[in-house]
Amino acid sequence: MTDTNNTPGADGGDAVVSAFNAVGADYIFCSSGSEWAPVWESLARRHRDGEPAPEYLDLTHETVAVGMATGYGLVKRRPQGVLLHAAPGLLQGSMAVHGALLAGVPMVVTSSESTTYGDGPGQDPGGQWYRNLSIVGGPHQIAQPFTKWSNEAASVHTLPTMIARAAELAWRAPAGPAYLNIPLEILLEDWDGREAKPIVPPGSTHSSPEEVDPVAQLIREAVNPVIVTETSGREEGGFEALVAFAEAWNIPVVEPDSAVCGNFPRTHPLHAGSDIGPWMDEADLILLVNCRAPFYPPSRRPSKATIVVIDEVPQRPHVVYQVLFADRYLEGNVANTLRQLAKRAKDLDVAAVTARRAAQEERHADEQAAIVAAEAKAAQAEGIDPVLVAATLRGLLDGRDAIVVDETITHSRVVKRHVQTSDPDSYFYVQGGLGQGMAVALGVKLAAKERPVVLTIGDGAFTYNPVIQSYDAANAYELPLLIVVFNNRVYKSMNLNHRRFYPEGAAAETGEWLGTDLHRLPRLAQFAEPFGMHTETVDAPDALAPALERALKAVAEGTTAVVDVLVTR
Repeated sequence: MTDTNNTPGADGGDAVVSAFNAVGADYIFCSSGSEWAPVWESLARRHRDGEPAPEYLDLTHETVAVGMATGYGLVKRRPQGVLLHAAPGLLQGSMAVHGALLAGVPMVVTSSESTTYGDGPGQDPGGQWYRNLSIVGGPHQIAQPFTKWSNEAASVHTLPTMIARAAELAWRAPAGPAYLNIPLEILLEDWDGREAKPIVPPGSTHSSPEEVDPVAQLIREAVNPVIVTETSGREEGGFEALVAFAEAWNIPVVEPDSAVCGNFPRTHPLHAGSDIGPWMDEADLILLVNCRAPFYPPSRRPSKATIVVIDEVPQRPHVVYQVLFADRYLEGNVANTLRQLAKRAKDLDVAAVTARRAAQEERHADEQAAIVAAEAKAAQAEGIDPVLVAATLRGLLDGRDAIVVDETITHSRVVKRHVQTSDPDSYFYVQGGLGQGMAVALGVKLAAKERPVVLTIGDGAFTYNPVIQSYDAANAYELPLLIVVFNNRVYKSMNLNHRRFYPEGAAAETGEWLGTDLHRLPRLAQFAEPFGMHTETVDAPDALAPALERALKAVAEGTTAVVDVLVTR
């Protein structure tokens, strides 16, 4: 820490704001709690006096606060600040914090407790801490399972450096949320003005030439190699590096259903779809690039392939059970590793590579023909088939540099297959429990205000979201989204499991399918009307494209648009 002149009246709230300045946070995402008055006072003073501070967002639900930090971090890849309220606010936001952990998004999440309950010197923290808000062991104990690092700030004088340490830990691989419990008494304590040193981006690690060269030789000798990736596009430069690597060696790329972002252009001839199944017996080399869970069930081992894992942290500490069957590891920055391997694409068997490329181009052409056929069939169907929705979106978004955030379940494969995003940071799948999609999309929009952001969401997922609070944030901070609801009026995935587990059970006999029916819900677009948003409900194929065109026009003019599409399945 460096000594600075103490600001008159400076306290722990000033220490927090100073620390987030040092961290380089652009935003503080706050779901209000009574402990944050010292931070609000520091921000008000800094605004009055023209002193620097991160931009503050006043949000009305914990999932919105954490989800927006997640969406922003997916694009910017830098830690931001999140303020929640005590243990209850942390618990309310815990699903979204866990989602950030799965998505690999760095952030510093904080909340508070009381340590004196009104029996200590200084200002009265309030009786709510004694009666309702405290939790045995402190909130940092309950945060441990769903954060990368969890701790308590024990002194106002170490508070800035504790926040900086949390940010540095969150930023390093595997990136994820770090949590800091800041007791209210520390926030109210006088601060001597010693600030944290500004943090810098993490340095990169590299696989050595001695490790890379043998892998390059394995690729050179392989007849039928394949790349499987889930999250390479999440890394800075990872999307472009994977394209260069695949093209240098002419290796097909599979993005399994577990892919959480766009990793490779889906229109590229080397894109080999989402099914690793055909490669399990045929591939002689499988390159797992940022692929945490490639095989399902986990014991399903490829019959003859050598498996090379390329990942900065291949064994993810937050994954409970993980099976990779690795024969070799290349650890270190993934983009750097891929670039090293691309440079080694020399002395190739031209005939073998040409045959491999030709075979993949044929498979890709077959897949594109199947997509065209599926879309033609959907266009002729009665009612609105989900394929028609995704294909229509693809046509309308072409050339707009759009970002698709997806929180569908039943229709997630349809969205990936038919929207066909092809650019870096153009597709993100919401991680963890349902109910975060709107907030994540708002955070993505905050990070990419010049780009259209489309949220594709199922009606079941829609009802899990804090809808009112998300709409409030969209209006308050001028973050217009296009929200397209794939509304089949049912929790379809739950119903499918019931049918799968009990195909001849009592429910199949009587038609009593519990836990699935959503017909009783009102029209979902109507919830946006009090906010002055553009709303449409579509139930006829001919009305779909015009409705989406009007919605995109409204978004371009600065208004969130919600299109509730009644799909047939």
